[in-house]
Amino acid sequence: MTAQRLLRPAVVIGALLALVGFGVTPSTAATTATLTVSAAIGQQNGSVGTVVGYVVGQPTAANTVIRSGYTADTALALADSASTTSTGSMLYVQIPSGFRAQYGLKTNPGLLGAQITVTGTLTPYFTPHAGLKDPTAFSGGGGSDPGDPGDPGDYYAAASGKTGAALKSALHTIISSQTKLTYDQVWNALKDTDQDPANSNNVILLYSGRSQAKSTNGGGVNDWNREHVWAKSHGDFGTATGPGTDVHHLRPEDVSVNSARGNLDFDNGGSAVTECPGCTADSDSFAPRAAVRGDVARMIFYMAVRYEGDDGWPNLEPNNSVNNGTAPYIGKLTVLKAWSAADPPDAFEKRRNQVIYDTWQHNRNPFIDHPEWVSSIWP
Repeated sequence: MTAQRLLRPAVVIGALLALVGFGVTPSTAATTATLTVSAAIGQQNGSVGTVVGYVVGQPTAANTVIRSGYTADTALALADSASTTSTGSMLYVQIPSGFRAQYGLKTNPGLLGAQITVTGTLTPYFTPHAGLKDPTAFSGGGGSDPGDPGDPGDYYAAASGKTGAALKSALHTIISSQTKLTYDQVWNALKDTDQDPANSNNVILLYSGRSQAKSTNGGGVNDWNREHVWAKSHGDFGTATGPGTDVHHLRPEDVSVNSARGNLDFDNGGSAVTECPGCTADSDSFAPRAAVRGDVARMIFYMAVRYEGDDGWPNLEPNNSVNNGTAPYIGKLTVLKAWSAADPPDAFEKRRNQVIYDTWQHNRNPFIDHPEWVSSIWP
């Protein structure tokens, strides 16, 4: 009985403190468990939440998100998939001044496609769009270079401090150490490297952007086949093991779209291409959809560094021409450089590079890991 009597004053005091607001957290500031983006969109109630999502662009208005040519470091958009394009499935995140140097897209365009975690207030931003305001913590992504294996300096150590021709030579030596695939092995490699992040049964077709069943590879009208981004006739290397089977420039594509591209060089302009939204072509050039123009450019730059004419294959080089025919050149260099700058590496491209390194060829595309090297080698 004595012990019970001694406890009663403490219980009474605790109850009184709770009534006046001490020792409890107001419900409007309650921190929730980690949320998906879709859950955060449905919880715009002023509570504090921690959200995990993929960076998909910079919101500039309630219904507008840009994925290149960023204008500021003040906001970013998150989604549950890096390939999301519908703004209705995006959460707009305010970036306070203290986080802009690391998480603003104008300063860190390579953050596009990275997965990050943000804690802040779940309330509309760019009203009435669902948002997260006044964040107190960011983590993940951060404009870092997740593409390099292990210590980012290890793989490219021999290229450290080099520029221009010396850099190109060092990178050639580094990436020439690779496992070579047969043309038949390329089928399985592409099913792995180009897997749709939202559907593991599908691949994403490079130019058209369509998600299509892995099992529909072949030569039929609506099948997908192996597109040689560096056209195999430019240097006449065919499909023999070597540049013709290097999966760093081989991608899944619809048979008819592959045929429409043919062996055309790359340039802006032309007319719309059937079954390939955003693609254009004319008599001497082809342009893919904007979202993969940088990918195309970096594949061309990889091939130009990997194949230097010292291993029985042609010395491949980009030039500023079209109609290159069977010469070992592809243009236009100025356009490819602009494409690379306007469309920096995203999560899909970085994952692809890593899968090729880990599972298939055990070498990397240096221009995905270090896009700044493009202008050093081709000023």
